[in-house]
Amino acid sequence: MSGATSTAPHFPDLTPDTAPPAARRPLEQITRHLGYLPSAAARLAHSPQLLDGFLKLTALFDATELDPLVRETVVLTIATRNGCHLCVAMHTAQLTRLAAAPELIAALRAQQPLPDARLEAVRRFVHSALDHTGAVPETDLADLLSHGFTSRNALEIVLGIGAYTLSTFANRLTDAPVDPQLAPFA
Repeated sequence: MSGATSTAPHFPDLTPDTAPPAARRPLEQITRHLGYLPSAAARLAHSPQLLDGFLKLTALFDATELDPLVRETVVLTIATRNGCHLCVAMHTAQLTRLAAAPELIAALRAQQPLPDARLEAVRRFVHSALDHTGAVPETDLADLLSHGFTSRNALEIVLGIGAYTLSTFANRLTDAPVDPQLAPFA
C-alpha cells in the first residue's frame, strides 16, 4: 500500500468462526470454491453487506454476454488504474488460466495499449467511462460499438466497473495482502 501507515490493523483477517454471522456462509463457500480463504475476503467480511454485494455484483458481471477475456480486460484495467496490487495478481492469474497471450497481460499490467484491437477498445471505453464519470462521449461509445460490441455490452462493462471499483477500493482500504497462492502473479 502507498500510505505512510497501514490500515491493516483495523481489518484483521476473519474466519467463518470469527466473522459476523451474515458473513460466515459466504466465507465457507469461498473457501470451498478456491481451496483457501483469500485474505481479501477475510477482510471484506467485516462488512457482511459489502462482501455480499461484491459477490452478487461479480456473479451478475460473470453472467453478462461479455466473454471471459473481455471481462478480465475490464477487471485488470480497473485494478491497474486503481492501484490494487492484490487485484492485479488475482486477475493476472485468471488471465493466465484463460491462456491469454503474455503480451496482452503485460500490456494490461503496464496500462499500455493492447495488441488486440477489440480488447483495446474495451480498455479505452473503461477509461472513458471513468474519466467522464459515465458521460462517455459519443465518439468513444461509437469506437466500442465499431468493434462488435452492443449498447447492452456497454452497460455490462459499466456493471464490471462498479463491481471492481468496489473491490479495489475495499481491498486498498483493508490493506489486503497478496496471498501465497497468488504470489507468482504479483
